[in-house]
Amino acid sequence: MNRIDLVNHFLHYQTSFKEEEVFINRFLSLLSEESCFERTHLPGHITGSSWIVNANRTQVLLVHHAKLNKWVQPGGHADGDENILRVALKEAEEETGLRNLTVIKSNPFDVDIHLIPQRIDFPEHFHYDVRFLLKADPKELITVSEESHDVKWIHLNELQHYNHERSVLRMRDKLF
Repeated sequence: MNRIDLVNHFLHYQTSFKEEEVFINRFLSLLSEESCFERTHLPGHITGSSWIVNANRTQVLLVHHAKLNKWVQPGGHADGDENILRVALKEAEEETGLRNLTVIKSNPFDVDIHLIPQRIDFPEHFHYDVRFLLKADPKELITVSEESHDVKWIHLNELQHYNHERSVLRMRDKLF
């Protein structure tokens, strides 16, 4: 899924979640900027992430992000790669150690724009996150990368105890 595919996706994107609807025009505007897939593009840039579920969609795999100090889906910067599905898969493998990921649908599962706090070496900015739905086997060995404190399969009925942000809970709600 490249820039043109993303633009076409957003031109036809329909969601029953009002909070997600407001992101569509902002994504389309950002995608018109040449360097939007670079992490240095400010005030925001495109990122790719994965909502990884088990086969019966009762669990999700989350990482406890070291810099953000919270449980989130694996994902990260495109660093110039306009194939955002490839970015999401690469980040999922790097952050979880999983090698047998299955893409359930090649179109985005969810989109979100969220603020990333300022760090010593980089200003506050927005991640325009394109999220894909993947499947994995909870029996496959997971590993914790240097970017995380932990990686864990979480039952969806317990998700709000790990992350209560609407952007995360919305992905859970989309499964039903």
